[in-house]
Amino acid sequence: VVAPVQSGGGSVPAGGLVTLSCVVSEYANSDNCVAWFRQTSTNSLEGVGGILIESGETYTGDSVQGRFSVSQDNAKRTVYLHMNILKPEDTAMYYCATAACQVRDGQARATPSYWGQGTQVTVAS
Repeated sequence: VVAPVQSGGGSVPAGGLVTLSCVVSEYANSDNCVAWFRQTSTNSLEGVGGILIESGETYTGDSVQGRFSVSQDNAKRTVYLHMNILKPEDTAMYYCATAACQVRDGQARATPSYWGQGTQVTVAS
């Protein structure tokens, strides 16, 4: 298995923006999307968004609605997480994952298969 490779992140000021990249080389047979998750210092894992690969339909989590968005560049096999108006509570380790997703009315259930290595985003207050 070739795991997704992430890049981007780092330290940003509150109100700033950052884009994370996820290059995907391989999907599991059941996968139809790339999903983004974050893990905070309390170790809770939260889904923040994703994209269906064939249709390009996207979804975002309630806590980041209006601030985060997801896009893809099929030619580069890359999915992006665009993070705007960052808040200190957005500080977390961010992961992309290939996944089997069910999306309805902007909400999604994602079952991850292959995980990226993670990238830290730290938002300074």
